[in-house]
Amino acid sequence: MQTQAASSQLNPQQKHNSVAGIALMALGFFSFAASDSIAKLLTESFHPLQIVWMRTLGLFTGVCFLLAVRGPAILRTAKPKLQILRGVVASGSAACFIYAVAYVPLADAVAVTFIAPFIVTVFGAVLLKEPVGIRRWLAVLAGFIGMLIVIRPGLGVFSPAILLVVVAAIFFAIRQLLSRWLSGIDPVITTVAYTSIVAFSVSSLAMPFVWVTPPGSKTLALIAGLTILAGAGEILIIRALDITQSVVLAPIHYTLIIWSTFYGYIIFNELPDHWTLLGCIIIVVSGLYTSYREYVLSSK
Repeated sequence: MQTQAASSQLNPQQKHNSVAGIALMALGFFSFAASDSIAKLLTESFHPLQIVWMRTLGLFTGVCFLLAVRGPAILRTAKPKLQILRGVVASGSAACFIYAVAYVPLADAVAVTFIAPFIVTVFGAVLLKEPVGIRRWLAVLAGFIGMLIVIRPGLGVFSPAILLVVVAAIFFAIRQLLSRWLSGIDPVITTVAYTSIVAFSVSSLAMPFVWVTPPGSKTLALIAGLTILAGAGEILIIRALDITQSVVLAPIHYTLIIWSTFYGYIIFNELPDHWTLLGCIIIVVSGLYTSYREYVLSSK
């Protein structure tokens, strides 16, 4: 009994890594929320597909630098089809989300994306045959009810664009499942490189049809901010996951609603109504419980 208790305790290095990982994850989501806000601003002047292209440019540039320094070895993969599929799915998720935020409040859109962990649970049970107990299924049901409260179909406040956020969350969940399949097979840097290159290439295909030249220095500054913040957010989260267990970091995802509400109010004068807040609370509590259950199961 004493041995089991001792083994469950974190040593000082693990504690340091957990704190550092949480800080990096929080900063990463802060960066993502800022880039989402800029993306919403840019939808007034640019096609969403061009904004997706701009958003992937930062990480793609970083990957090109890595290729120049470390060579093409980082592209060696045992599962090229899965890597390419992950990049396509990542591009689709970003495109659906940016299309949606042009028409719906940022905080509402972010709240709906929080159903992604529940979709991962469902897909994991169906496709990966992962064991899911009755309590986690109830958490999935509660998360779905919370989403319905946020979007409120049939009550006169429903926007069809919010369905694009649901599609974006499904794509994101597929991306997470692909990450599980690829973990232990390919290095993280290989997955990042393929995702960046494929997403940038896919979005580039649309540029001849939707391209608008940025009209001035202010717009160029916003584009630079979007590119840098999106790339930084991706790198920060990857580094956090590299040094800290994902079950420890999962709850930090929900800080997005704080930053999105903040940016939505400051920039767009948008505040979520009480129904959106209620639905978001239900989703967050259900998600935290799901994360807790995963942590308990992983500790056994």
